[in-house]
Amino acid sequence: MSERLKKTLVVMPAFNEEAAVGDVVREVFATQPLVTCLVVNDGSSDDTFRVATEAGALVAQLPYNLGVGGAMRVGFKYALEHGFDNVVQVDADGQHDPRDVSRLVEALEHADLALGARFAGTGDYEARGPRRWAMVVLAKLLSRSAGVTLTDTTSGFRASGPKAVALFAEHYPAEYLGDTVESLVIASRAGLVIKQIPVAMRVRAGGTPSHGAIKATVFLARVGVAMLFAFLRPPIQSKTKGRK
Repeated sequence: MSERLKKTLVVMPAFNEEAAVGDVVREVFATQPLVTCLVVNDGSSDDTFRVATEAGALVAQLPYNLGVGGAMRVGFKYALEHGFDNVVQVDADGQHDPRDVSRLVEALEHADLALGARFAGTGDYEARGPRRWAMVVLAKLLSRSAGVTLTDTTSGFRASGPKAVALFAEHYPAEYLGDTVESLVIASRAGLVIKQIPVAMRVRAGGTPSHGAIKATVFLARVGVAMLFAFLRPPIQSKTKGRK
């Protein structure tokens, strides 16, 4: 397990997260001392770059905001070019518990992609109204596609193994929530094994959400349409043959 963690890159997309990113980076190192942490500063106008650097993270500086999907693709490319087998996405706002990183990486022994699921019996996170309804529908559709029960397809807390890293370095969606939902379509249609691990989410440690509840609901509807088009496209094959 220790060797697996040494080959793991924690990627942390960050847009104007100066209030939280430093503490999150330090917590990653405190709980997972064997991993490498890369903060992708996604066109921030605040002190995210300085705070993340002073906390000890590697920082990739983007000239303008690409969104989580674009930032994650930078992380996947970095991992591929620098010899990392695994990538774990951790939010810069403190909602993901870094103690669960090792659990997600451990799940890669029998999977190519491990999702940290909020609605799988751990924690008390709730989504209500139309947003929750849309998430349930998306979960049912993707469970059928992936051949495994998935309860939280919009979770960004996830670990990608070698096959997924190679695939996502070239084909990770940039649209909001496409980086979570559409990426699962791409992974399942490429034949990757997907597994979910129950995790508890925490409240945001600082800053403000990039999307409110109403806007998030609208985007969920849009992502449902995008997902249908994703199913219509020919499947993409991963270039990596085996799982490490």
